Amino acid sequence: MSGELMTVYVRGIGLVGPGLTSWIDAAPALREPSAWILQPTVVPAPMLLPPAERRRAGAIVKLSLAVAEQACAASGADPHTLTTVFSASSGEPANCHAMCEVLASAERLVSPTRFTNSVHNAGAGYWHIAQHARAPSTSLCGFDASLGAGLLEAAVQCVSAQQPVLLVASDVPYLEPLHAVRPMPDAFGLGLVLDSVLPAAAAVRLRVGIAPPGATPTRCDHAGLEALRGVIPAARSLPLLQALARGVSTELVLEYLDSLSLTVQVDFPPA
Repeated sequence: MSGELMTVYVRGIGLVGPGLTSWIDAAPALREPSAWILQPTVVPAPMLLPPAERRRAGAIVKLSLAVAEQACAASGADPHTLTTVFSASSGEPANCHAMCEVLASAERLVSPTRFTNSVHNAGAGYWHIAQHARAPSTSLCGFDASLGAGLLEAAVQCVSAQQPVLLVASDVPYLEPLHAVRPMPDAFGLGLVLDSVLPAAAAVRLRVGIAPPGATPTRCDHAGLEALRGVIPAARSLPLLQALARGVSTELVLEYLDSLSLTVQVDFPPA
């Protein structure tokens, strides 16, 4: 290992992705990938938002809120009090596309609502407003390294503050022509509620830190899932999600920066 590892515990998981409608429904398919069927991601409507806000919210906001709700419900944590870390590889693609079209037009009048919904911290804003939450929130945007940056930040905050943290990592594809230079086949979102103290005897422990130089990233053992892992930044979490679904202690290497990876030790309590 390279350096000290931070210990956190998983209290709740949320998941939405291609053929993965929720963590509860997806866990069996991740455990045995032959049961997984590739289908377009279905992002549920965020019912915690008022109708007007629901209509204005972009896809990445809806996706982020969906996995955050799942993770909080599974954890039993009070979302009003949770510190949050929201991570994405970019802003909201549809609104970015619409603003680019306007800027390329003669009038060049950008809608303030469009701009508000385009930035990478929109998901955090909607979540905290909807939950009336005043806890600290961090929004990160690290291109392909966004999942690693989010997990590392959430673990650091969880351990340093000794309190639960909600991590949300989400990505949504761009429209053409931006899709041609930033290809992403579909949307993928992950939510994790992490705690610094053992919440229950059955909780899984993660030990997170920087991997040794040259460590080889862990690959998915299914070609379709591995393809998603390689092209959607948030889907770099799939090896971890498979380990959590299988309930077997293991050691993983997750991609982070080009020259830096994360090590994640997954430890399940004895049966």
